[in-house]
Amino acid sequence: MTRIILAILALGISNLCFSQNTYQARILDEESGEPLLGATLYFPELQLGGSANENGMVTVKNIPDGTFKLQIQYVGYEMLQLKVTFPLGKSELTVFNLKHEHGELELLTVQSNRSSRVIEDVPTRVEIIAGEELAEKGNMKPGDIRMLLNESTGIQTQQTSATSYNSSIRIQGLDGKYTQLLRDGLPLYSGYSSGLSLMQIAPLDLAQVEVIKGSSSTLYGGGAIAGLVNLITKRPQEKPELSFLINGTSALGLDASTFYSVKGEKLGTTVFASYNKGTAYDPAGIGLTAIPEFDRFTLNPKLLVDVGERSDLVAGVNFIQEERLGGNLDFIEGNPVNDPYFEANKTHRISTELTFQTQWKKGNSLTFKNSLNFFDRKIEIPNYRFGGKQFSSFSELNWSSTGTKSSWVTGLNLWTDQFEQRQGDLSSPLDYSLTTLGVFVQNIWNASPKWTLESGFRLDHLNSEGLFPLPKISAMYQPNQALTLRIGGGLGYKSPTVFTEETERIQFQNLIPIDDASLVSEKSAGANLDINYRIALGEELSLVANTLLFFTRIENPLILEKNNEQFEFVQPGGKFETRGMEVNLKWNYRDFKLFTGYTFADVIQEFNGEINPYPLVARHRLNNVLMFEKHENFWIGLEAYYFSPQVLNDGQKGQSYWILGLMTEKTLGENFSVFANFENFLDTRQTRFDTIYTGDLSHPEFRDIYAPVDGFVINGGVKLKF
Repeated sequence: MTRIILAILALGISNLCFSQNTYQARILDEESGEPLLGATLYFPELQLGGSANENGMVTVKNIPDGTFKLQIQYVGYEMLQLKVTFPLGKSELTVFNLKHEHGELELLTVQSNRSSRVIEDVPTRVEIIAGEELAEKGNMKPGDIRMLLNESTGIQTQQTSATSYNSSIRIQGLDGKYTQLLRDGLPLYSGYSSGLSLMQIAPLDLAQVEVIKGSSSTLYGGGAIAGLVNLITKRPQEKPELSFLINGTSALGLDASTFYSVKGEKLGTTVFASYNKGTAYDPAGIGLTAIPEFDRFTLNPKLLVDVGERSDLVAGVNFIQEERLGGNLDFIEGNPVNDPYFEANKTHRISTELTFQTQWKKGNSLTFKNSLNFFDRKIEIPNYRFGGKQFSSFSELNWSSTGTKSSWVTGLNLWTDQFEQRQGDLSSPLDYSLTTLGVFVQNIWNASPKWTLESGFRLDHLNSEGLFPLPKISAMYQPNQALTLRIGGGLGYKSPTVFTEETERIQFQNLIPIDDASLVSEKSAGANLDINYRIALGEELSLVANTLLFFTRIENPLILEKNNEQFEFVQPGGKFETRGMEVNLKWNYRDFKLFTGYTFADVIQEFNGEINPYPLVARHRLNNVLMFEKHENFWIGLEAYYFSPQVLNDGQKGQSYWILGLMTEKTLGENFSVFANFENFLDTRQTRFDTIYTGDLSHPEFRDIYAPVDGFVINGGVKLKF
């Protein structure tokens, strides 16, 4: 009897073993045929699966007989679903060709390098903020783009006035004067007009924001030593759009914006208008404004014309008018005050935009661009006034050609910048006039399926100094669909200017004009190494990881020194160096997204053999955002940012701090949504753990601002879109 039982058990086990199946498949990119390392093949009913190796191969064992659902997926590709019946009729290897997703990320075309390529095919590392991410960040500060940029790794917005909120952009720790700010590829914000630019640009009419870190001089000139930020505005789509945004803050601020676009058979138009108001706000109770009183109106209409079958014209004007008053709170509120401190800014900005493009056969096109920028700003503090007018222009003619393996762009441009001081010490005015003529050529070449090379050369002639040759080269290597490596570097220069973060802090008071005979342009060399990796970890978890190593050296930098009661720019030799690393991790799991960013910035200044830290740079920064999102329905996010101690200009060291925030938006119907943002709910303020000035309230001597001064602020509002 025992023998019979053992025989039956053996037969059952043998039958079970023979009913187990092995499934082999290869997963490839449909377009290139490249294996997709890390792609997943999964049987959800059996909870069996595997990931593709470097050859795209996946093997799954111990599959019982029957019919089961099979899922194949990879980040950035459409998920493939089918049913497989075991045992298989054939034992041949199954090959799956995955298609690229055609969602929002696949439609992002880089405009800053004028190549009309999607972001994955550009050798120069470009970061793009667009779509839902742009809308989410725009909810936090609907009146300006300061918050939109400050929450990116490697970028810091530096507040230059304790009472008026003036700020500049720092990329990889370098002074804001080394960053070029563009609008639709046109340099509208530079020199005198750059001081309040971050505070005067509302984001509602932006389609995307492109950031290039490191030297970007080939196409845009020598000023982009640290990098450039290109603000790309919306264009009319097939369906008309009418959008409204109304936002209020617990600090009694108000933002009201509207955007309208329509496209006809031959004509299209966009109109953006906004009104932004701030009320004097002093959360620390020290009698000085953390947020100034201000009123700003913006109007930006554009006209787009189809000129013939292959040509189009874009013409627009941008108008901004603002009055801003910070300082003694009682004085601003109209109470009688003896000897009050205040800082008043009145600005008036008009800029024009003109772009004409004609397409030829075989991928050739000719483009003409022009912008004119008129800027008038008046600054007043007790017993001192400063004011002036700036007129700048930019004109460019370029030819581009796109082939199957190579694309070219070449052209010439003329940039002029003139400043005339109208108020202040007119015995030695800060007037200047710069004219730069440049010629450039850039090529992107698909050397092989895995290698893409980008090279460029620019030759600038500056009226005060002569010629500046500016070469640049970048390379991209894609061994497979999961891994992308980019490396590049180039040269840059920055012509001497009196408009810097330091001179903004002193309102250009007691400032000696630039001596063209003794001061020359600062010159730079820089390089980046970028590693991007993406992988699917199981059925629903994916990771996109990015690491950037950067280095920039600026020779013979321009330094502001105080001599008795006057400030003068000098060049004592020496150098600035910034080096470091950015790490970005983006996790996706079902409806959850986790963004983690880390920035390490080692920025030094060396003069006469002595090396010191560059002031106002957080050596370590952490950016963390956890999002839960139901697409087009609801999202909520928790953010946490850490800043390590910063060395200040007075030789002291600031405190480290955390900033925590909560943001959410809910869609109520097809055209209506409400949003709320609890910014800095730990109420982290410099005035809580440090001082922002010394002396008395009537004659304050301001210290560096390295942490928030406005503290915990709630904002919320509604958005309508038709």
